[in-house]
Amino acid sequence: MPDLAQTLLSLQNALAACAVAGSPAPALLAVSKTQSAERVAECAGLGQRAFGENYVQEAVAKITALTTQDLEWHLIGPLQSNKCKTVAELFDWVQTVDREKIVPLLAQYRPASKAPLNVLIQVNIDEEPGKSGCSPDDAARLADLIDSFPRLRLRGLMAIPDPAHSTNGVAFERMQALYRTLQQRHPQMDTLSMGMSDDYPVAIRHGATLVRVGSALFGPRPSHSEDT
Repeated sequence: MPDLAQTLLSLQNALAACAVAGSPAPALLAVSKTQSAERVAECAGLGQRAFGENYVQEAVAKITALTTQDLEWHLIGPLQSNKCKTVAELFDWVQTVDREKIVPLLAQYRPASKAPLNVLIQVNIDEEPGKSGCSPDDAARLADLIDSFPRLRLRGLMAIPDPAHSTNGVAFERMQALYRTLQQRHPQMDTLSMGMSDDYPVAIRHGATLVRVGSALFGPRPSHSEDT
């Protein structure tokens, strides 16, 4: 098991080194799926505040166990409509909104006592069959819908490109172009979430403001786990 203090510092230095001249280093989202609440608490003790979870049930247990830590929780896995109530009540961000059906549900269930739910639109930038994410052509309509609900706050876009199109920057370049286009209509958008453990330097060069890193921080996961 890697030393978290050392890997976190190394990763923070790497993000800063990759930042485009004149731009701040992108924010780090620590992908904590399969990690224990104790491991998350250890990472939080080193100053990391934002954590990404793929599975709602697994995340609920950690969020409940760490309520006193004042952490920021992001859902980065597919969202089913029957999980919208739980997600709207417990998470701070949802990065995987990709269809109209779940937008009013998230708004309906977001507690009035909490700040509006931060929302990213997940875009299937390579338009891979069977993959989560809306078509790039549908992103503008979805952005308009999200922006119409006061209990939701449209923050930007998220993508998990085909590795064949991410390491060479092609998919990230298309995401950056789409992001800039939508910003003209929704100037409050400030987050472009893309880049994972294997390709975040390329994503940063194409405008990523937030990168999602798991194995490069916490170490390798079991072979059956999808890497992030």
